[in-house]
Amino acid sequence: MSILSSLKVIARPKIEPKPPILGKRLKLIEKLDEQQAMAQAILDGQAYEAYKDKKVKDPETGERKTVRTRKSVRPWYFDDNEHYYFEIKVGLKTLELEKGKAAIDVGKKEDLPTVISTIIKAVESGELDAQILQLSPAKPPKPPKAKTTDKK
Repeated sequence: MSILSSLKVIARPKIEPKPPILGKRLKLIEKLDEQQAMAQAILDGQAYEAYKDKKVKDPETGERKTVRTRKSVRPWYFDDNEHYYFEIKVGLKTLELEKGKAAIDVGKKEDLPTVISTIIKAVESGELDAQILQLSPAKPPKPPKAKTTDKK
C-alpha cells in the first residue's frame, strides 16, 4: 500500500466567489475602528497617531524592507458649541443614513466611542449594505483577455 493511497483524493470543488459587499463592510469597519481609537485618544487627552506599513527598496543593497510610516487620519466627527456630530464616510463621500440626513447627533464628546461601536455593530449585521453599495457600486467583472499570437 502506497503512502498516497491513504489520502482521500477528490475532484477540485468549485468555490463560489464572495460577494463584494463583504470586503466593503470589512474596510468600513476598519476605518470606524480608527475613528473609535481617535475619539478615545481625545477623551484620554492624548494625541492619536496611526501607522501603516510601507515597502521600501534600500538604495544601497536593493533589498525590500517594510517600514512603518505615519498616516494622517481625518476625524469623521465635528462639534458645534461642544455638541458633537458624526458622519460615516465611504471613500471621500458621506453616507446618507436617510434621505437628506447624513449626520448622527452624538451629543457629548464622551458618547463618541459608544456611538461608533453601535455603528460598527450595524455595519457587521448588514444594516448599511444598501447605502454602502449606493456610494461604491460593485465593479463589473473584467472581460477575459483575448489571446494574441505573434507571427513573424
